Amino acid sequence: MIRYTILRLLIFVVALLVLFAVGFRSWALLLLSAVVSLVVSFFALRGPREQFASQVQHKVSERQKRAAAFRNAEDDDTDEE
Repeated sequence: MIRYTILRLLIFVVALLVLFAVGFRSWALLLLSAVVSLVVSFFALRGPREQFASQVQHKVSERQKRAAAFRNAEDDDTDEE
């Protein structure tokens, strides 16, 4: 996640510098930099984004398995009484 965030910020800064060099100033510079970095990030960072999503999905699956095991163990405890 940190890698993806750093890459997104780097793309934003590069877009900002390029647009500043071209002659954009004030709020238009920030707005256009954000839009350009969004589009570039969408295509250029597809791999890291999918890797991050896969990691999140894996963690969610593990937590769901632990929650189900806990529920089953709890059910077994109440059945025995």
